[in-house]
Amino acid sequence: MSTDAFPVPSKKTPSAPTPAASPSAPAEPEILTGSGAVLRSLELLGVKDVFGLPGGAIIPFYDELMTQDKIRHILVRHEQGAGHAAEGYAASTGKVGVAIATSGPGATNLVTAIADAYMDSVPLLAITGQVFSHLMGTDAFQEADIVGITMPITKHSFLVKRPEDVPATIAAAYQIASTGRPGPVLVDITKDAQQNKAEFIWPPKIDLPGYRPITKAHGKQIQAAAQLMAEAKKPVFYVGGGVIRAEASAELLALAETTGVPVVTTLMARGAFPDSHPQHLGMPGMHGTVPAVLALQESDLLISLGARFDDRVTGRAADFAPHAKVVHVDIDPAEISKIRTADVPIVGDAKEVIADLSKAYADVVGTEPLAIDEWWEYLHGLQENFPLGYSEPDDGLMAPQYVIQRIGELTGPEGVYAAGVGQHQMWAAQFIKYERPHAWLNSGGAGTMGYAVPAAMGAKVAEPERVVWAIDGDGCFQMTNQELATCTINDIPIKVAIINNSSLGMVRQWQTLFYDGRHSFTDLHTGHETRMVPDFVKMADAYGALGIRVTKPEEVDAAIKLALETNDRPVVIDFIVSPQAMVWPMVAQGTSNSEIQYAKEHAPEWDEE
Repeated sequence: MSTDAFPVPSKKTPSAPTPAASPSAPAEPEILTGSGAVLRSLELLGVKDVFGLPGGAIIPFYDELMTQDKIRHILVRHEQGAGHAAEGYAASTGKVGVAIATSGPGATNLVTAIADAYMDSVPLLAITGQVFSHLMGTDAFQEADIVGITMPITKHSFLVKRPEDVPATIAAAYQIASTGRPGPVLVDITKDAQQNKAEFIWPPKIDLPGYRPITKAHGKQIQAAAQLMAEAKKPVFYVGGGVIRAEASAELLALAETTGVPVVTTLMARGAFPDSHPQHLGMPGMHGTVPAVLALQESDLLISLGARFDDRVTGRAADFAPHAKVVHVDIDPAEISKIRTADVPIVGDAKEVIADLSKAYADVVGTEPLAIDEWWEYLHGLQENFPLGYSEPDDGLMAPQYVIQRIGELTGPEGVYAAGVGQHQMWAAQFIKYERPHAWLNSGGAGTMGYAVPAAMGAKVAEPERVVWAIDGDGCFQMTNQELATCTINDIPIKVAIINNSSLGMVRQWQTLFYDGRHSFTDLHTGHETRMVPDFVKMADAYGALGIRVTKPEEVDAAIKLALETNDRPVVIDFIVSPQAMVWPMVAQGTSNSEIQYAKEHAPEWDEE
């Protein structure tokens, strides 16, 4: 593998004069501790910010870290926060996020974030300290086999026992995390490897046998895909998060406008194609729009771009899009035909493949869009008859959909919106309009509660000029709200909107619909009783944030505007909303997309024929 991408480091200025070297004499080799080599490697890779928490096995690295000012370290309050912050940093920029932890429980606290990054293809570098190499395997204090633990949830996990191996390992980890299908890579470094010294060699020699990501697709497959597009009467672009990871939104827009084919964007792809575009049908899936869900279901050609046919999109896989041929584009060959057999499998980078498809389409069809007027007539009918909507609750409390919609409208498309997991996540995906990639951050595959606050924090560090919202639930917020302290101390003024329905809302919705309304252990007592446990406004104040409580619709705009005007500290708004509100539309788990349910109170009758 070429190492041209790694620049040669500059030498440190010596502390005392040294004899001048002769012109032919080689430069003095730089001798660094393993920890110093980690730090220097990160600097040379362009890393500017890291998130972490020190402990015994990573102390040598932290001792080095305080001697420099090129890399900003954000001290989190929990290692899971470091992992999610690194994810938010990466997802909002496309850069590699870096999280650091000590051995044992420090490392295991990163596992949830690592698994989350693995599911959602987020480029993450996790660096952990390990006990002394001679103590490994003895159940030493704070020893855990983090390499073994993370093998199923990383692209690769490294164990470093020698300081001379540090530069090549860090460089290789960064390369693996950021190329091909992005994902997390873990580097575990023993304490003696951090303390001992070795010659620092850069660029390092990187040896990754078998790791050869394919970015350029086979020309015959591209031509076959273009031919299927030319023959299709009911085609759909099924766009997944891979389009965002590949920075392929501009290419997608050009191809969609040339062909005239409708577009749906999955939960992970929100913003990959502008919501305002007339060809966009919305989000498909369990809580997708009716036009998006039925467009996939009734299509005769699915052009899947960076999507993996997740069960939340397909419903019962055996019944998914039964009449459609499939063109499946993915950079990961393991995803091709994993769920649905592809008629035309295309392995390659979405940015390159979409550009090639545009050229092939021009060769096969020309510059005119496809003649699919009848298909569009059907889809326009769905859009007219089944718009996204919600009903006002009858318990006197606010509609959460209204709150989230106003956050999006008052903030605008240049904001960044990080969501927790549950009902508020789905409403944020539905009712905020996304016009650009990297504006929407969420935990899609793993569904990790507690993601929003630290992810928003990471995004704000990466892009301090943008407004960054954490749209959270009262359940999710209680899992990682300690990172508000991190935000206050480090001048990271995120905005937090707690959609407080005093319950674990999505579980409660399922209990209402499928368990005869037996709400077993889902009431959290955070917002609708005379005693709030905890009081989120008091909590915000204790953390040095601005705390606001909103209980009436007429108070919503003023609170959001105050939050947008407040940039000297974090803001927490406790929106007290109705627990009766449900996420609609809905495809029940294990059913066909054809059985999509629309909220009865605002659904028109339609002919299922």
